Amino acid sequence: MLAVETATSTLSVAMLRGGELLDEIVAPPGPAATTLLPAIAALSDRTGVSIDAVEGFAVSIGPGSFTSLRVGIATVKGLAFGTDRQVAPVPTLAALSLVPPESGATIVPMLDARRGEVYAAAHGGEGSSQPVVAAGVYTPDELCERLPLPCVLVGEAVALFGDAMIARLGDGASLLPAPAGDARARHVGTLGAAMLAKGEGVDAALLTPNYLRRAEAEVKRTGSRFEAPPRGS
Repeated sequence: MLAVETATSTLSVAMLRGGELLDEIVAPPGPAATTLLPAIAALSDRTGVSIDAVEGFAVSIGPGSFTSLRVGIATVKGLAFGTDRQVAPVPTLAALSLVPPESGATIVPMLDARRGEVYAAAHGGEGSSQPVVAAGVYTPDELCERLPLPCVLVGEAVALFGDAMIARLGDGASLLPAPAGDARARHVGTLGAAMLAKGEGVDAALLTPNYLRRAEAEVKRTGSRFEAPPRGS
């Protein structure tokens, strides 16, 4: 399985077999449109696994960078086009919750949502991806009010808001800043493999990003800041 993470500023791709990591490549800084395909080609060369031999895909669907998410999803659609290979649409915050070592603490993945807010959730400890705070857009103060302790704050927004949140939350909270706290394709792949095993993959043509917040042009057009909830939720 090929896993792709483009939701954050650290783009990465990983190849897994049976849920086990074969290799992972972190792309050099630069636009996803110019770095993603070379990273996939290098990963294929290093693992000896051609794209034609890939049986399924996992891709981070957001929230995150609007442009990079579109590039990642469009690339996976192109690679799977014309085949019956399934794609696991992996929520970025759920994948990010797997980054810290298991500690029993609640894991709080956080990404910058601009305007002084964060995309965030809170997931139970011991590697659980089950949310105890639903994924959404919060101010740091709103998020602190919802968090159980102990907790570990992880993700790119830690650099912006982590210190102030720790001051409010106290000794029960800790930080895992970059680069250790960056999102990785290996974690997208771990969740994606489990989703595919449970029959939760989708046809590549049905992939859509989950921005949580609309792009500014969409806000002006619709008058609404947030995405509508997925059908059936």
